[in-house]
Amino acid sequence: MPANLTPEYKAAAAALRQARDPAERLECLREMLRVIPRHKGTDHLQADLKHRIHELDEELSGPKRGGARSAPSLVVRPEGAAQIALVGPPNSGKSSLHARLTGSGAKSAPYPLTTQYPEPGMLHWEDVNLQLVDLPAIASAHPVHWIASTLQSADAACLVVDLADPDCLDHVVSVQHELAARRVHLVTAWPADDAPRDELAASDTAESVLDIRLPTLLLANKSDLLDHPQTDLEALAELEEPHFPALLVSSQTGQGLGDLGAWLWRALGLVRVYTKAPGKDAEHERPFTLRRGQQTVGDVARLVHRDMAKSLKYARVWGSSVAADGQHVGREHVLADRDTVELHV
Repeated sequence: MPANLTPEYKAAAAALRQARDPAERLECLREMLRVIPRHKGTDHLQADLKHRIHELDEELSGPKRGGARSAPSLVVRPEGAAQIALVGPPNSGKSSLHARLTGSGAKSAPYPLTTQYPEPGMLHWEDVNLQLVDLPAIASAHPVHWIASTLQSADAACLVVDLADPDCLDHVVSVQHELAARRVHLVTAWPADDAPRDELAASDTAESVLDIRLPTLLLANKSDLLDHPQTDLEALAELEEPHFPALLVSSQTGQGLGDLGAWLWRALGLVRVYTKAPGKDAEHERPFTLRRGQQTVGDVARLVHRDMAKSLKYARVWGSSVAADGQHVGREHVLADRDTVELHV
């Protein structure tokens, strides 16, 4: 039976895909449940919505009254410019990579399933931070039932595999299979790609509107254990499906890790913008981060303060998006990376 989803429901679903904060996502899910058509064609979708709402509400509500929480939170609040999840099979070296990239002190050991709960940390690149979340290994023998709830706030994923393992191709397949069973799909398209990005857009059908689609970079780890790692990576890239973009890395020697921040920034299509008050220098310590499709002067004003977006008259801009420094522009002016904006209300 067709779902016949209404425009109100589709608008709420679109807002859910844009929301990063778990509390915002919870409100979107509740709105989807409120406006969804009530008939047999949406029974399964209604059940999925109620399940997602229950899981997220339980995590956000904190410890139960009369007792302490017995385990760390499974919901990681996004911080920094973007949230990237580290996923992979057992013993792929995820935790070692996470510890080296973020200095988080994440536990790592030469035996599988060391990581039991989400472990956030910050990758510092230039003057911005990218949040990396180490997750438990993905394996059919040890299912992580809550993984989809945790991945709802992620902007992308890094699929970490042990390139020195002869079964690494099978591991790439098995991780995708386990995640797909929980409606999480690793995709090759990234926001900055010029090619059509239909792969990133969730369908508005009843079956897939709640699916999670994560742009994915394959990190071929433990390259230091191989004599010809580049050749092995090329062989893996030719055989794996789909063909994820890939980087050759090593958590032991640091090979390739210096390139990761720049790669993620470019592929995510992010833009950093500095602000300044009239007559004062720009504030370069903490730039505002804009996302593809949300790169206007008006978007910056909303990030500074909601009321400022309403009363904004014009802005002056310094940077590559204008013909001359200090040029006056309107709220619809599209900004470029490293622009400086002076807002006038």
